[in-house]
Amino acid sequence: MPHDAFQCLDAAAGVTEFRHRGNGLRVLHLPDRSTPTVTVMVTYLVGSRNEKAGLTGATHFLEHLMFKGTERYNRASGTSVFQTLQRLGAQVNATTWVDRTNYYAMLPSAHVDVAMTLEADRMRGARFLPGDVEDERSVILNELDRGLNEPARRLYQAVFRTAFERHPYRHPTIGLREDVAAVTPEALRGFYDTFYWPDNAVASVIGDVEEERMLGLVDEIFGAVPRSPAPARPVDAEEPPQTRTRRTTVRMAGEPPAVMMAWKGPRGTDDQADALALLGMVLSSGRLGRLYRALVDRGLAISQAATLTRFRDPGLFYVYALLAPGTDHEAIEHVILNEVARIAEGGVAEEEIARARVQLRAHDAFSRDGPFAMAGQLNEAIAAGDWRLYATLPERIERLRAEDVVSAAERYLREESLTVGRFVPDTG
Repeated sequence: MPHDAFQCLDAAAGVTEFRHRGNGLRVLHLPDRSTPTVTVMVTYLVGSRNEKAGLTGATHFLEHLMFKGTERYNRASGTSVFQTLQRLGAQVNATTWVDRTNYYAMLPSAHVDVAMTLEADRMRGARFLPGDVEDERSVILNELDRGLNEPARRLYQAVFRTAFERHPYRHPTIGLREDVAAVTPEALRGFYDTFYWPDNAVASVIGDVEEERMLGLVDEIFGAVPRSPAPARPVDAEEPPQTRTRRTTVRMAGEPPAVMMAWKGPRGTDDQADALALLGMVLSSGRLGRLYRALVDRGLAISQAATLTRFRDPGLFYVYALLAPGTDHEAIEHVILNEVARIAEGGVAEEEIARARVQLRAHDAFSRDGPFAMAGQLNEAIAAGDWRLYATLPERIERLRAEDVVSAAERYLREESLTVGRFVPDTG
């Protein structure tokens, strides 16, 4: 029987979801006894999507500060997160993205309580010491400046900034430089006090730990953390309809030239997101992918890729290509648009769908190889809005047919929803 402190909400594909009756913390448990290890991951439902003007980069800044320590666990006393867990042989890190932030550790399962204790402590115990803020500000500004020297990153950011006029997806997760340089400890504390609560988090425990022990530890360690005193403000996510093709160009030193063509897509939980993910495989996966044959085999591009961003709000489906010497941007764009039109107008062969389905299944299987990888996939499903996307993906892939892919291409890959970005090397 589940622990009395929890309500069992759902179960699928070996994952069981619980909610703590006291503070609202959701818990996902996925047992895996293949190795005596466990991954503990806390995913906060906050990312750059939740940042308002003037506070861009706050989520990423907090990711840094959450490792600076609390009154109980800190570097000065030799008990910081890294010091404590790495002594136990743990792998520890955190990542920030548009819809979520996650903090995780993979360690011997005998020490699962230590990882939980550290996460529960910094959930509400983070310090915002002025010296720590300044130290991390310097680190982040250096990281931001390094990114300015990367053409691929600059192009990606320019396309998102052009495709989205109002939605927070338009600004980079690391933040705008002027905001990072100016943000105060008080402003960061206010952001933390808005979003870092158990009822805005999901704790995933994956690996060699049985359910009753896991729930008992979560209740003992996280149960005393209070729920948020007020609901977080809703995201101002209403993006005006796009009515024409938009263009942007990045000019800087670097090679090779590149093209990124991006169309507005569906929410990550939408059924047609699966069809677009399969379309990405049809277009770009392997030597039989349509864009590989049309671009790489013909010597027009060095490489190409097509992918869907599965975000909580509608994101982008995009094609990215690196130009071969002697090729111009217009030629690449023409080929990509032609291949997209061929799918919308002429359909997709069932053998293409079957091949893409196998590739998508294989990609999914490789991405779930072990507790650590499983946690990562669960994390992205949580971020998109429903952890069950992780559980149901194999079944959803099997249901997809050629007509589903064509329908998605016709609906989303339209001229008026397209944003084209070019990277042009500056040779001056």
